[in-house]
Amino acid sequence: MFRISHYMRELIDPTPIGPMRRPRGPVVIWNLVRRCNLTCKHCYSISADRDFPGELSTGEVFTVMDDLKAFGVPVLILSGGEPLLRPDIFEISRRAKTLGFYVGLSTNGTLIDARNINAIEAVGYDYVGISIDGMRETHDRFRRKEGAFDASLAGVRLCRERGLKVGLRFTITSDNASELPDLLALMVEEDVDKFYLSHLNYAGRGNRNRRSDAVHRVTREAMDVLFEAAWLDAVGGIPREYVTGNNDADGVYLLHWAARRFPDRVAHLRAKLAQWGGNSSGVNIANIDNLGVVHPDTFWWHYPLGNVRERPFSAIWSDPRDPLMEGLRQRPRPVKGRCGACGYLDVCGGNTRVRAHQTTGDAWAEDPACYLFDEELDQCNSGK
Repeated sequence: MFRISHYMRELIDPTPIGPMRRPRGPVVIWNLVRRCNLTCKHCYSISADRDFPGELSTGEVFTVMDDLKAFGVPVLILSGGEPLLRPDIFEISRRAKTLGFYVGLSTNGTLIDARNINAIEAVGYDYVGISIDGMRETHDRFRRKEGAFDASLAGVRLCRERGLKVGLRFTITSDNASELPDLLALMVEEDVDKFYLSHLNYAGRGNRNRRSDAVHRVTREAMDVLFEAAWLDAVGGIPREYVTGNNDADGVYLLHWAARRFPDRVAHLRAKLAQWGGNSSGVNIANIDNLGVVHPDTFWWHYPLGNVRERPFSAIWSDPRDPLMEGLRQRPRPVKGRCGACGYLDVCGGNTRVRAHQTTGDAWAEDPACYLFDEELDQCNSGK
């Protein structure tokens, strides 16, 4: 995750450079259930509105949770499918909070209503992320359900009324990129705390729809819009958060954005971005799917590392023998082509390896979604 607002504040009020963060355990995104009431075009888990056999029981979830806590995992993001369709979701959530995890709920928001908002409030989720794919007509088309937008927005409002930190989660494609300004205006109008823009990853249903991925020009234009909104809020002291995910070239693009405006602050910003280090799949990010299979992140569902029913997560994650994990944990990573020659490798970490793997079969090939021009990468290599 690329924290745009954090780096905008660094441009205003620089803080000391520290070492690269090395948490004891990774953030775990946990797909507790595959069932979903929607069939979204870009779903990476290819969910459906039916029960899937073999999912972890409540007791098994608790056992895994104990191991995660002992291993030093700081954050659990409870996802699906639609996690609110899991009957024991609040029991699981309460126990996670009791154990001291930062607990996020990743939901489509359509099922948040008067019947369960008290239970959601009682859990005290640290963050509720609700997916919005455009304004009403576009969102309903993406979600393949009429009325989905209104239901999701009602869920946003209920969470805000109860004092929960809530965010909009937007996956950008060429079909909805033009509505980004409207969504940012909606964020302000609804007093939403956070906006998360996800670049489309080639995985699951998103892999089959890669032709509708935002082209590089559209991506750059969207990032300009997002950077401007984040900058204005930072200057105004407004604590809204803007973040992106699944394309770590965003950090490099921010450097070029800053160079045009604040050339005297670029060196500090670059040092801060190198401290971040870019993509952390297989390092600081992990995924457990609904069957208990561990993956380097949520978009590597085709690559199993092991199953928590057979070995503890801590043992699976610490196993040094997997070649993909070995490469993901190298610094620098053994990337090839344009990525291997890039002078910003310390900033982006080689970007999202799953796209290279899905398009070429080679996890270390260049990332086809890097939207920086060759001459922009040469500026770094030539010291300009």
